[in-house]
This record gives sequence, C-alpha cells and structure tokens, in this order.
Amino acid sequence: MSVYQRETRVAAPLPEVWNFHSSISGLLELTPAFMNLRIESVTGPDGNTNPEVLEVGTAIRMSMRPFNFGPRQEWTSVITDREYRDGRATFRDAMENGPFDRWVHTHEFVGDDGETLVRDHLEYELPGGSVGEAVGPLATVGFEPMFRYRHRKTKELLEGPR
Repeated sequence: MSVYQRETRVAAPLPEVWNFHSSISGLLELTPAFMNLRIESVTGPDGNTNPEVLEVGTAIRMSMRPFNFGPRQEWTSVITDREYRDGRATFRDAMENGPFDRWVHTHEFVGDDGETLVRDHLEYELPGGSVGEAVGPLATVGFEPMFRYRHRKTKELLEGPR
C-alpha cells in the first residue's frame, strides 16, 4: 500500500472549513478542471438523492476523464466515517469501485486559534499486483498537482481577499 499526504493552514475557522468540505459543491469547487469531473449521482444513507451534507453511508457516483484523454473513468466513493469534536473534524471516503485496487482518503481538519489545518491522507493501491505495488509511490506525480490545486483553492475560497 502506498501513502500520499498534504497539509495546508487556512486562515478560516474550523466550522467554516468543515462545512465547505462536507458538501458536494465543495468537492466540485476543489476538483481541477483538467480532471473533467462529472457527478453522476449522490445518494444519502437514507436513500434520498442529493443530500446537503455528505454523511456516513453517502455514495457519490462520478466519472472523470483527466486531460480529455481516453474513456471516462467511473468511480464510486462512499463516506465511511465522519466525526467532529474537540476542535477536530475528520471524514473518510473509500472507493467502492473505480480505477484503483484500493483508495481510502481521510480528510482531517484541526482548529487552531481561528485558523484550520487541513490535511489530506490518502492510502492507495494501483492495479496490477506486484507491478502496481512497485510503481505505486510514483503515482504521487499525478496526485501532487490535483492536491496542490485543492489546497490552494481552499485557501482562495475560504480566506477571502487579503
């Protein structure tokens, strides 16, 4: 299993950062255009479509076509964990089907004197067995631009004009 992590400090309070990341609109705003993300459906744990908050059990069915190259890749991600307490918040999504053998993304937020530390922790396995495992660490070359964009955009949208 390979791991990727990135963190950024955002000059915005934890509740604001948490609420932004807890919605499908936040996901759309934080996904770079080059990913060509399309949300196919969002189904809450109660079966209702398009819930306002991504609660545990919410399934997000999406597709993407990075750089408009190749066929669209389908991906279903399910929120498996969500907690907010004592100045910390986390939620985790796991890929149920998609292009990776394993994808577990933990989003962590830590409040600190009116600011928030935003941390993405990703555990993943590429397809291809031992070959995928051997080249897994190289996948960060692809993840880095996407996560750099996500963190820069989070700051831009939540910190406001300086």
